[in-house]
Amino acid sequence: MTALQSLPIEEEFERNPELKKEDLQYLRDWCSKQEHLPKISDNQLILFLHSNYFRLEACKISIENYYTCRTHVPEFFSNRDPIGSKEIRSAMNTLLVIPLEGKTKEGYHVTYSRLIDTDPERFIYNDGMRYWNMIADLWLHINGTSPGHVLVADITGVQMVHALKISPVGVKKYLYYLQEAMPVRIKGLHFLNTTPVMDFILGLMKPFMKKELMDVLYLHKNIESLAQHLPLDILPVEAGGKAAPMKECYSKVTKFVEENRNYFLDEENTMRVDESRRLGKAKSATDLFGIEGSFKKLDID
Repeated sequence: MTALQSLPIEEEFERNPELKKEDLQYLRDWCSKQEHLPKISDNQLILFLHSNYFRLEACKISIENYYTCRTHVPEFFSNRDPIGSKEIRSAMNTLLVIPLEGKTKEGYHVTYSRLIDTDPERFIYNDGMRYWNMIADLWLHINGTSPGHVLVADITGVQMVHALKISPVGVKKYLYYLQEAMPVRIKGLHFLNTTPVMDFILGLMKPFMKKELMDVLYLHKNIESLAQHLPLDILPVEAGGKAAPMKECYSKVTKFVEENRNYFLDEENTMRVDESRRLGKAKSATDLFGIEGSFKKLDID
């Protein structure tokens, strides 16, 4: 299978006037001295530069967090074969994740997610987040930088029995990844069609949310208030929009993920930290998340 193509580097420079060749070279040189890190492409380095507003020291921290997290949190980043993994197949049949074609007026890209099988027995939080991130990985690899990303989680069909299956540790780990490692600018986190169960879910999330994420958190009991933040037309028909029905979206996304199976297999085999080559003490999940629950920062040379 032909390797999945990234956005040409030249287009990234045209898209981002603040992107400097000397900064990219600086990161190349720095990464080459970090023997524990995998070989990181220029496209990926540009994502880190952009998400950190081109601040080099912050970028270095994000790179360390990203690859260390993906190495030591297998429940979110391992066993991602969209054809061979029973867990991923189940998640694909339970959760719909769609990068929408339309954008906000600010030019932000929007990702919409919703349960398509509301049977609580089939809901596994870790597998759902693992699948969500597979979609995000593919999108970033192909499309590159974006002025911002808006996440819309439609909780239609979510019951308390679903919420009780969400592990606080799992929430903590994923919010750490989202806020400290993922190379994106989060401009909105919207929960749509909220019910009282949302109070319980927020109780799990808030202890691990930084002010920056809290500032872009929005709860919507119905679609009308969401219209203040993005054009409703870009949503699937079932969500009150004018885009393709969810069944059509599901077929398209599933086919896309399956066609790029090799991307996930290669990523897991090559894009991980080699702790045996890290200068100083090797890292573990405990170093990231702590035993008692407080996060610890990674050391940056």
